[in-house]
Amino acid sequence: MNQFKLTFSLEKQFLPKSLESLMISFFKEATLNYSEQFHMSLYDKSKSVMKSYTFSYYLPNAKFQKEQISLGMPCFEVFFSDADLEESIQMLKSFKTMYGKSYPMKCNSIKLVSIVAQKRKEIRDSEIVVKMLSSLIVRRHNSDDNSDIYYTYEDDEFGEVLRENVDFMLKKLDVPISTDGFSIVPIKGKKVVQCVFEHMIDANIGIYKLTGTPELLNFLYMAGLGCRRSEGHGKFEIVM
Repeated sequence: MNQFKLTFSLEKQFLPKSLESLMISFFKEATLNYSEQFHMSLYDKSKSVMKSYTFSYYLPNAKFQKEQISLGMPCFEVFFSDADLEESIQMLKSFKTMYGKSYPMKCNSIKLVSIVAQKRKEIRDSEIVVKMLSSLIVRRHNSDDNSDIYYTYEDDEFGEVLRENVDFMLKKLDVPISTDGFSIVPIKGKKVVQCVFEHMIDANIGIYKLTGTPELLNFLYMAGLGCRRSEGHGKFEIVM
């Protein structure tokens, strides 16, 4: 199992506050450069496509301001993983089409200057302790009124709703993995309020214990946990 570390240089030492919009736009451009067919398989607006990837950021000395994120250095890193091996290879080829090219954003630009494959150790245990690298979003959707309820680690239904989210993901991706025995226990949880596409929602960071089959845990290790994974949420690292 590999993840990719993408290193970007910046013309100026800041990023937009809507960082998820920038990265999704970059991914769309990269996949379109590589293959229109592959691009449409992920981003066809006429379909609701569930993705099997997730990513997180390293933002050096970041200061979150009202309109932007100021950085201590003119660079940042993105850690990308995908539970679908074939899709992962195609995403790598897509990223390579953007290598060394200036990608514009408002009053600034980014440039992909390094792509490194990093080996991730296979999980063989049924219980792991993880640290969230990007926020864990746990959501229950009400289709009757199109409303959403977001849960934090302090809520009684937190684990139950997260399992529903995992079940939904596996079903949409047509992955025959059971969630029997899956659970999450907060060890050092923390609630955060995040702006996601101009909406303020409750989310979770911190350290948690995950229980499940090794097959399920390995899948989540690459695909991410919870909702909005393909927008830069739900990525974790193993600490024990």
